[in-house]
Amino acid sequence: MRFFIELAYNGKHFFGWQIQKKVSTVEEELEYCLSKLLKTSINVVGASRTDKGVHAKQMFAHFDYERKIKNNFVDRLNVFLPKSIKVFNIFPVKKNIHARFDAIKRTYKYYLTREKNPFNEDLSWYCFYPLNIQTMNIASKKLMEYKDFSSFCKKKKKRKNEEENNICQIYHASWSENNNILCFTIEANRFLRSMVRAIIGRLIDVGRNKISINEFVKIIELRDSNFCKFIVPACGLFLTNILYTEEIFYEKKLE
Repeated sequence: MRFFIELAYNGKHFFGWQIQKKVSTVEEELEYCLSKLLKTSINVVGASRTDKGVHAKQMFAHFDYERKIKNNFVDRLNVFLPKSIKVFNIFPVKKNIHARFDAIKRTYKYYLTREKNPFNEDLSWYCFYPLNIQTMNIASKKLMEYKDFSSFCKKKKKRKNEEENNICQIYHASWSENNNILCFTIEANRFLRSMVRAIIGRLIDVGRNKISINEFVKIIELRDSNFCKFIVPACGLFLTNILYTEEIFYEKKLE
């Protein structure tokens, strides 16, 4: 049977989601704990690959297991997992449903604070620059007019015969402010490596009047990864929602 697992994590002490050699990752911790409790090797596939230090309020992953999973298993798993990871639910889905490829929309939020606060430093970025939010929102709307975001993607080594796909469909992008906390919300079908933080970095340049809205648009149109330089810190970034169609479910979630 294929199961989906819904979880959240504080990314401060993790080198991202995906398993890497000699560093701690969320995927590694999850696989280790599942394998120990289910007494068989479990391979977990995540819906997204968050970078080092990025948080998730909602993440989904899938794994395969031959038996049914008892209702109290989530509680047992949470006791075993590190304090920085919490599992909300585990539920069966239809055969061959993929946590990553069957997701239809993902939402990220990034938090900036205008006032220095030592209690928020791990969950937001203290930005002391004066910013024009109205101009930043105008520039944000321009993102929805384009689909190739090569200018906001870190270069990666391509494998032989691998085609680069930097096409994304952005459905929403905007800034809001509440009590000296700025929040950037962006929704898309998929995101590239460091894409959100790179976009925010350029929008900050717009808000500081370092570049104009037209120059921001030109950066998008050039489709050049060399522009992916000013990437804001990971501490303020949260994966907040992943959306699937109802067709993936065939049973009620475990309560």
